[in-house]
Amino acid sequence: MKSASAPDYILGIVGAGAMGQGIAQVAAAGGITAILFDLSAEAAGTAKQAVSSRFHRLVEKGKMSGADAQMAISRVQIAGSLEAFAHCDAVVEAIVEKIDVKRAVFSDLEKVVSAGCILASNTSSIPISSIAQACTHKNRVAGLHFFNPVPLMRLVEVIRAAETSEETIATLTALGKRMTRTPVTVTDSPGFLVNMGGRAYTTEALRIAHEQVASPSQIDAIMRDCHGFKMGPFELLDLTGIDVNLPVSTIVYEGYLHDPRFKTAPNHWAMFHAGRLGRKTNAGWYDYEGGKPVGVPSPDHEAASAEPGPVALAAGDDALSAFCNELGVDIIQDDGTCPILAAPVGLDATGTALDTESDPRRLVCVDLIGDRTRRITLMTAPGADAATRDRVAATFAATGRKVTAIRDSPGFVGQRIAAMVANLGCYMAEIGLASPQDIDTAMRLGLNYPRGPLELVEHIGTSNCATILEALQGITGEDRYRPTQWLSRREALNLPIHTPS
Repeated sequence: MKSASAPDYILGIVGAGAMGQGIAQVAAAGGITAILFDLSAEAAGTAKQAVSSRFHRLVEKGKMSGADAQMAISRVQIAGSLEAFAHCDAVVEAIVEKIDVKRAVFSDLEKVVSAGCILASNTSSIPISSIAQACTHKNRVAGLHFFNPVPLMRLVEVIRAAETSEETIATLTALGKRMTRTPVTVTDSPGFLVNMGGRAYTTEALRIAHEQVASPSQIDAIMRDCHGFKMGPFELLDLTGIDVNLPVSTIVYEGYLHDPRFKTAPNHWAMFHAGRLGRKTNAGWYDYEGGKPVGVPSPDHEAASAEPGPVALAAGDDALSAFCNELGVDIIQDDGTCPILAAPVGLDATGTALDTESDPRRLVCVDLIGDRTRRITLMTAPGADAATRDRVAATFAATGRKVTAIRDSPGFVGQRIAAMVANLGCYMAEIGLASPQDIDTAMRLGLNYPRGPLELVEHIGTSNCATILEALQGITGEDRYRPTQWLSRREALNLPIHTPS
């Protein structure tokens, strides 16, 4: 195999859609000759024009010189048939997600390319080993999964199939770097790394909404303001499209033999069958006009005419006491009428009331996991006094923070979702899907998460993360929330979460 750093390296690209265009652009920008082929000659020509226009825009923005842009454009060539790939050093397939079509393309490519040419698929969901069945020389077949839009998304997954050689993986890794991407090596598996790892964020949010714990706008606001995500899970679902994320969720769920960790919720299917697919249909979890959400319900709790006032604390919580003192909230002894605050980790308000022997009507739980500088989440048990809750909301709102009030749930909203994201990252490390460091890198770059899932364990606290999951499993009775062995062992031994097995 030719070194990916060779100045005359040639990359073939099958498919001139959005992904093929993006791959051609970053390849040409990296000094690689990119040959585009599409069954539609018109599509190939349009792709060449689109890539050229993007380079010209980079010049207009001062991000590229005119001479460099012209050189890059000259490296993008159009092929009339697969025979034009005879001298390619690698070929990436970026066509429709149909296994039979991909196998046919790979079989045809193997008849054309040289013995040292790598054959890679940009598939996001089909096992590479399944595609490689069409080939005689399976050692040179791998996945090279880019993310859309390719020029902006820095990540590329280099996927190792059952018979992929180390030389193939090393060459594709070097090729990805030359194309200014950040490569991570991933084991061939359903959804690979990013699409599999991204299930927890949205499916747990769907479950929370299905249980009527909080509304989509409340859940989105909590995850943005308290946990640093650029988009809430329902905003993300609408952006990618229900017709995209539901099938991916199904593929991963079935591929992992119906592991409940990957199970989606009935409301996901309901949106799909209703045709509310997100921004593309102007209706999803939110309604859209001109690509912008309209009529989004406020996630902020309105305390009506409630006035701030003093509070009592349940069972001496030092962290909650310090937080109240920091905000200037008056703490008094329980007088039988005042609100009682607690800050449970994992437990719901009902369990907290029983554990602390507090009056459930006056108990208001405060989530201290995550950032509380912009938004505070409050939770009450069934039958709680609304006026007492409103008084607490007014007390915190008076400090300049927004307040979201949710129904009873083990782990509030933020704790549940963050712990599930973290636990799934630990599972990916546990099964050797990728290294712990690559898992974090992939989720930050591929999904724009503020932290990788194992970094999230560190941020929440390993003990807190295990406690949240154990409480969720105990209260719900669902194995969906069972802590991974990776997490449990490192928590028990007090080891850093990235400690290898």
